[in-house]
Amino acid sequence: MLHTIKPDNHGPLGAPMAHAVEACVHCGFCLAACPTYQELGQEMDSPRGRIVLMKQVLEGELAWSAAQPHVDRCLGCLACEPACPSGVPYRDLISPFRAVAQEKMPRTFGEKLRRWLAAQTIPFPARFRFALVGAKLGKFFGPLVPAVLRPMLALAPGEVPPAVTLPRVAPAQGERRARVALLAGCAQQVLDPDINVATIEVLTRNGVEVIVPEAQGCCGGLAWHTGDLRAAQAFARKNLDAFPVDVDAILTNAAGCGSAMHEYHLILRGTPDEGRADAFRKRVVDVSVFLARLGLRETPRGDGAKKIAYHDACHLANAQGVREEPRKLLRAIPDAELCELPNAHLCCGSAGTYNLDQPAIAESLGAQKAQAVIGTGASVVASGNIGCLTQLKAHLAKQNSPVRVRHTMQVLRDAYRGTTPGHT
Repeated sequence: MLHTIKPDNHGPLGAPMAHAVEACVHCGFCLAACPTYQELGQEMDSPRGRIVLMKQVLEGELAWSAAQPHVDRCLGCLACEPACPSGVPYRDLISPFRAVAQEKMPRTFGEKLRRWLAAQTIPFPARFRFALVGAKLGKFFGPLVPAVLRPMLALAPGEVPPAVTLPRVAPAQGERRARVALLAGCAQQVLDPDINVATIEVLTRNGVEVIVPEAQGCCGGLAWHTGDLRAAQAFARKNLDAFPVDVDAILTNAAGCGSAMHEYHLILRGTPDEGRADAFRKRVVDVSVFLARLGLRETPRGDGAKKIAYHDACHLANAQGVREEPRKLLRAIPDAELCELPNAHLCCGSAGTYNLDQPAIAESLGAQKAQAVIGTGASVVASGNIGCLTQLKAHLAKQNSPVRVRHTMQVLRDAYRGTTPGHT
């Protein structure tokens, strides 16, 4: 007997999930694109397998706990979407399913504690900075720390950059060509605040006035991708209220943030704010796309021949379909040679808090990505997401590689200044 998902049984998110499930014809093209299938070789750890599991759970034929390990192991990288000939909107299934399953899937006390700590610190820059200082101290007592929390300590950087206060308004240099509002991000402000500084400098050099709304907050991506719908909705509403309407675009410089903001209509589906969220998300653009469309008014100077490897952040390439624009900007640097990575479609293993929840898989993927970067012979690797940059930096360091890890905007800013990428 053929069963179908009854959308009304799963609230406002039921219809998108049902549509995604029904679109899948189980052809298997997604298997070759899926990092966890490549790592584990198990059908249930592929998009096709997970869709079957989630369908059975939503139809009431399978216990939630039976699907939990395989759903947890999904990176949410969405590499399956461009590989799918049927156009299955996997994003409309995986995050909504996690949201619906939040109260139904059993968690150990340790898992709950780790997720709670991440949710209470990472989206809030001041708390996150304090937590990282505490983690540095905690490394001295590593053996005494509960095993479930050790991945958090292992990922904490040895040094935290000084905090940077961004201007509320950064005026355009010369004739103003555009006016935008910038999402400053949360983890990025702590782990590498220079990314925002570089972004503003590149934009203003090219005639763009930049507004940094004071009341903005976390994009909500961390909560959304781990199934905490209530928190994701709260973050989304805060940003709907914070960002002005009299700007040409709302810019993001972190792929995960941009992807989450593009899904505000889904996060707020069935609420009074759904229409407002849909209008908001259509104004969100990655900074590389905005600059590529606007055109660089000022050509970067560069500082002699160099090789730059470019890493496609999953939530930029797969979730937002942004591939060529960052490359176009980097190719504008005189004498720069842009290098492509082998198996570029495979995730680096960062994926939000994935390297906290699935450290073994994240470790393997990170090591492979670092090896791919080293193999290009590049002196710099550029990307457009703070999670990817942090993962690359950690794994390149483990392999004693001198390759510098930079955001695309930092590489451009350095080229404008005529300095070596990585030395500002």
